[in-house]
Amino acid sequence: MKVKLGVSNRHVHLSEDVLNYLFEDQLTVKRELIQKGHYASEETVTIKTNKGSIENVRVLGPIRSYTQVEISKTDAYKLGLNPPVRDSGDLKNAETVTISYKDKEIEVKESCIIANRHIHLTPDDVINYGLEGLDKVSVKCEGIKGGTLDKVFLKVDPSFTLELHLDTDDANSHLLKTGDVLNIIK
Repeated sequence: MKVKLGVSNRHVHLSEDVLNYLFEDQLTVKRELIQKGHYASEETVTIKTNKGSIENVRVLGPIRSYTQVEISKTDAYKLGLNPPVRDSGDLKNAETVTISYKDKEIEVKESCIIANRHIHLTPDDVINYGLEGLDKVSVKCEGIKGGTLDKVFLKVDPSFTLELHLDTDDANSHLLKTGDVLNIIK
C-alpha cells in the first residue's frame, strides 16, 4: 500500500478576524496544494514569543474558524515553547504565540501545536487499502536512513486526496522529501 509524501513546513491557518486585523484583505493564492481548496498564500508572517521568533512563516488558506500555528519540535526549541502534538483544530492547552505582519501584531492564545503525522484518505481509499476500523497505521520508509513511523493517524473525508503529511523533523530524520513514496503497514 503506497502513499505519496507531502512534507509540511511550519505554517499558520488564520481565522477571519485575525486575517482582517493583520492584512485587511483576503489572501493571495501563491500555489494550490494537493488537498482540494487548500493553498499556500503569498502572505507570510512572523511568529514570536518572548524567547525567539521565526520569520517568513507561510499563511495557508482557506480561512478557518480558528487560528492555528503549526511548527516542528525544532522550531519549538527556538521559540522556547513546548506545544502539544495534536490533530488540526484540537487547540485546548496549546501554546500562545504572537503573530506579526509589518507593523501589526496579535497575541493568539492556545494556537500553537505540533501536528500529528497523518494520512488524508477518502472512504474509498480506506476500503481499497483494507483499513476499515483503524484510526492509525505505521508507515515504512526505505533509503539510507529508512525506518518505520508509528502512530500515523488516518483522516478520512470524501473531499481528500490520498497524501501522507509529515512535519520537517519527521521527514528530515529519514532524509525524506515531498513526492517520496512510502509504504503503509498495519
